[in-house]
Amino acid sequence: MSLVVLVTVPPERAQELARTLVHERLAGCVNVMGGIHSIYRWEGELVEDPETLLLIKTTGERYPELEARIQAMHPYEVPEIIALPFDRALPEFQSWLLRATSLQPE
Repeated sequence: MSLVVLVTVPPERAQELARTLVHERLAGCVNVMGGIHSIYRWEGELVEDPETLLLIKTTGERYPELEARIQAMHPYEVPEIIALPFDRALPEFQSWLLRATSLQPE
């Protein structure tokens, strides 16, 4: 199973987190999408923050480690981590994603 994982982070933390996830082979690719303006409720207050959305491609096998790494690096007490499974994609992309997240050298 392959996953797209959505994570919002403060803009100043996005590049470091994205690079770490790919470097550690927890993700095959991370798209860093800036210019997000989030409005949410936290501890009874309405909050508005600039954020960056990370669109992370990984596998179900690597997800537990990916989630743990994001939680360890993320500055929020409760980070937004939403994993969406997908079973249809270009077969060559699926193969590449498996290789990119494999712990075995390519």
